[in-house]
Amino acid sequence: MKGFATFFFALIISISCYSQNFESSWIGYFSYVSIKDITQGNDKIYVASENAIFTYDLSTQEINTISTINGLSGEEITSIHYSENNRLLIIGHENGLFEIIRDDEENVLQVVDILEKPTIPPNKKRINHFNEYNDLLYIAAEYGISVYDLATLEFGDTYFIGSNGAQIDVLKTTVKPPYIYAATRLDGIKRAEVENTNLVDFANWTTLIGIGFRGIQLVGDKLYAAANNNKIYTVNDLGNVTQIDSYNENIIDFQSTNNLLTITTETTINTYNENYQLLASTSNAVSGFTLQLQSGFAFNNNQYLGTTKDGLLIVPFGSNQAQQVVPDGPINNHPFTLEASPGQLWVAYGDVTVSYNPYPLTKVGVSNLKDSIWTNIPYEELFDANDLVRIQINPDNPNEVYMTSFLKGLLKIEDQAPSILFNETNTIMEIPQGNPAIGIRIFGLDYDRQGNLWTAQALTNDALIKMSPGGQFQSFDVSSIIDGENEIAFTDLATSREGYVFFGALRNGLIGYNPNEDKFNLIDTESGNLPSKAIKSLTFDKNNTLFIGTLKGLRVLYNVSGFFEDGANTQVKPIIINDTGVGAGQELLFEQSISDIQIDGSNNKWIATASSGVFHFTSNGQETLHHFTKDNSPLPSNNVQAVAIDDLSGVVYFATKNGLVAYKGTATAPRDDLSNVYAFPNPVRPGFTGNVTIDGLTENANVKITDITGSLVFETTSEGGSVLWDTTAFGKYKVASGVYLVLVSTEDLLETKVTKIMIVR
Repeated sequence: MKGFATFFFALIISISCYSQNFESSWIGYFSYVSIKDITQGNDKIYVASENAIFTYDLSTQEINTISTINGLSGEEITSIHYSENNRLLIIGHENGLFEIIRDDEENVLQVVDILEKPTIPPNKKRINHFNEYNDLLYIAAEYGISVYDLATLEFGDTYFIGSNGAQIDVLKTTVKPPYIYAATRLDGIKRAEVENTNLVDFANWTTLIGIGFRGIQLVGDKLYAAANNNKIYTVNDLGNVTQIDSYNENIIDFQSTNNLLTITTETTINTYNENYQLLASTSNAVSGFTLQLQSGFAFNNNQYLGTTKDGLLIVPFGSNQAQQVVPDGPINNHPFTLEASPGQLWVAYGDVTVSYNPYPLTKVGVSNLKDSIWTNIPYEELFDANDLVRIQINPDNPNEVYMTSFLKGLLKIEDQAPSILFNETNTIMEIPQGNPAIGIRIFGLDYDRQGNLWTAQALTNDALIKMSPGGQFQSFDVSSIIDGENEIAFTDLATSREGYVFFGALRNGLIGYNPNEDKFNLIDTESGNLPSKAIKSLTFDKNNTLFIGTLKGLRVLYNVSGFFEDGANTQVKPIIINDTGVGAGQELLFEQSISDIQIDGSNNKWIATASSGVFHFTSNGQETLHHFTKDNSPLPSNNVQAVAIDDLSGVVYFATKNGLVAYKGTATAPRDDLSNVYAFPNPVRPGFTGNVTIDGLTENANVKITDITGSLVFETTSEGGSVLWDTTAFGKYKVASGVYLVLVSTEDLLETKVTKIMIVR
């Protein structure tokens, strides 16, 4: 068995690749308030949040961020280390991936050896700690220790140091020649001769003490260790372990740098010299903050506190004044729902399971991005409205926003300040069975063209609710079509051009209501060709066609009015793609779990899925314009929960399970006139291979592009506020260098506009 292990790891070839930088076309909006680890080097402090990094320049106090936009994976970060000798930042992750960034390079090197190692179970690949010695990086992980050569960027051996070569959880390593020491979670402190060429043999590792340890660190020429029982020990060269201190709180971080030992608990951080003399101590006495710590670091007479909700705090030795350092961003890295209007974005973080169970409750605030500035409203100001799951901005007043709580009712926010929570105390809404644990569970909401706001409450027959522009509430009994008392979730909701209200149910399919005739109708898998009764998303496009996202695929309702006709056999349709033009086609998004559907300014569809990223289709769904996943984009997760589009700028926002990112889209909403028509990029420089966007168009505007002699090279009609030109003459060949005229006229020919594009080949 020993021989097999040695042979196996001798054959390792380092598996790594450089990831792509997406700064030209994407924006990252990550939260940096929860600090997982801290390191120092190159006159900077490097700070790891949940799945992104920021740097703090000690000389200029400048803050820079590194995220999936720059090529990081977006996976959960567990440890970071800066190598001064090699000018490298190393980032370790929960799943075993680690990433390397050179000082002089923008690209991120992703090393996947541990991540893809089949002999290590997927749940035992967590990277706990990096320790550098003689250009070798000792990686402490849940399975043991791996060695990585920082000079050659290649893997060496891996050590399984448990009994009989078992994989055990190693939390930290340190080297004090002639030994390497390992602190293990359950198997004590182990050591071996660091220069031994056969450390893959577990028999060469000796156990010094059998209890579990949190960490071990070299401080000057002394070894200190922190046990799981919160006792501090010294370890001498003979291997004797002696207790010297004890903490009353759980030790959560145990760090050493520049001959300083820093011990962090949830509410305190203490820094000692190599003789274990206390140099600095920071606790809840620090002014302005209630400490909730999860990492700590000391350098140059400052303590650096990694908090759970306040970012990085810097406290000078002997002071109780903290400097807060945190990049601007949202309050949380787990957005659940989004809503955008020109120039602003709202984000909420409520969460429900796939079966729409709100428990355990999510008590997180909300975030607003406006004029490139984030405003975060803490949960304590939301009138106890937890699990906020949908957002609607008033189309007539963008400063008025409503959010549904899947337990507490309807929250109103005005001018970025929560103003009222509508619930059983001030509306017609009632708590089913009078049970607070059930509460008022509302989800989807939408405005109709008369300014009424509609939503639906689960577990009651008085389910459909309308709030008039004047604030009066009215409910509508759904018992003629469905047993509302047994429907645990009415999901998304959308209103049609005629004022019809459509809302989904988890167990019963698609429900429609015609307010003009006070008439309901219902279709499900048997009566209406739905692929699943669990409706996830509903959206009307610019043609008044209803797009229906379900737990198992996509459907379209083309004849909305016919849904309410007596005796009508309403059937929703799949979109069938026939790439070959012959034979049976393929159903678009077959059995995909659809999280959200949004329509851009060109009537194209952005469709988010629970496991396959996000798709961008043409207006009829027949062509895929984009398919973004973790592998080809900065999406930090393929579980995309929501999409929002700023129709003025064309920016498309994606709420994923692991963070918020935005794509600089070009499809904008139509303008009222042609006063702001422009083309970009302009000029088109050599090497450019994308499309030129002509923006600022009215609906159905005619766009012609000619060369300087008047020869036509392109013509189209806009669907939204922009069109794309691939710089070819009707797709046949790339046009030559020169000036090209863009001639735009409105649909009624009453307004025209001319602009120019310079092409340089």
